[in-house]
Amino acid sequence: MQKRLKWMIPGILSVSMILNGCMFEGEQSLEEMDPPPEDVEMIDDLENTEDQTDEQGDRTSEPVSNTTERTLYLIDQNGFVVPQILQLPAAESKEVARQSLEYLVIGGPVSNLLPNGFQAVLPAGTEVNGLNLQEDGTLIVDVSEEFTNYRPEDELKILQAMTFTLTQFDSIERIKLRINGKDQEVMPVNGTPISEGFSRDQGINVFAGDVYDLLDSKAVTLYYPAQHDNEYYYVPVTIPIQTKENDMYEAVVQALMDGPSAELPLLNVFRENVQLTEDPEFTDGILTLTFNESIFSQPENQVISDEVMTSLVLSLTELPGIEAVQVQVEGHEQVFQESGEELSEPVTREKMQQIGSI
Repeated sequence: MQKRLKWMIPGILSVSMILNGCMFEGEQSLEEMDPPPEDVEMIDDLENTEDQTDEQGDRTSEPVSNTTERTLYLIDQNGFVVPQILQLPAAESKEVARQSLEYLVIGGPVSNLLPNGFQAVLPAGTEVNGLNLQEDGTLIVDVSEEFTNYRPEDELKILQAMTFTLTQFDSIERIKLRINGKDQEVMPVNGTPISEGFSRDQGINVFAGDVYDLLDSKAVTLYYPAQHDNEYYYVPVTIPIQTKENDMYEAVVQALMDGPSAELPLLNVFRENVQLTEDPEFTDGILTLTFNESIFSQPENQVISDEVMTSLVLSLTELPGIEAVQVQVEGHEQVFQESGEELSEPVTREKMQQIGSI
């Protein structure tokens, strides 16, 4: 089962708000790496670590190939941390976590694989000295001194990219940091506390928006589309929404229909006047949503756009227990995706990849 963000304690939001609107600039200078001290524990064998995931962390089967799909969290043109699937050289299972980290380094092996508009996140020259997986799912990541060569405003992006890239693997729940064998209580540049580790619970691209009563809010992660050239991709944004527990599904759908804050350079792909005509129904892992006809991007063909479906499915399957989303339209027995295939079955995250919009 894929890793999902849990609902956060609202206080966490204040720690993460400083990340908004920042972008990386170029590559840092490469310095000679200090050798790790002799007592650094060099462990790369992550037992029971899955090495195949889709873009959002779902498991896939091992292809017979010299390359394999791996999800890396990179930085887009607007400074957001965004998952992207890349074809990496096939590695032994014990090496996949190390390899994934090495492909996050600016100027490293990822350079020729970066999608247009994206860049790596870890400071140039960063070396992975060792990985040590604890029984409680904490992965201790030991890196070289070059890791400290980043701007203060990039600190949370680095933490989020490392954390979300590594916790796509089932056995890893959080990360802790060492620099040349020394445990870090705070991040080295801007002092973000990390003594308890960093996990997906802290959110990604955290944005408080216009919600002022954080103590009465729930933190959720929504996927809003962004566009580079003619390609769409989906940006996870953790935001607080004010709602009662039994209204969470409807609140998430409404937040997607309302679109992202005007402060965020992201897209709203829902048409005007889209509404739910019935309360969402959740049964056996499937959430059923019934909309009015405004959900159609092509009303004459009863088509719902891939962008709308992707935003709905990726966002709602972040919530606990939801494995798939069934979309219905009031007054219509059939609903179609852009390819012409009928949306007759509940849609999973894997299905969205087959649709080709991820």
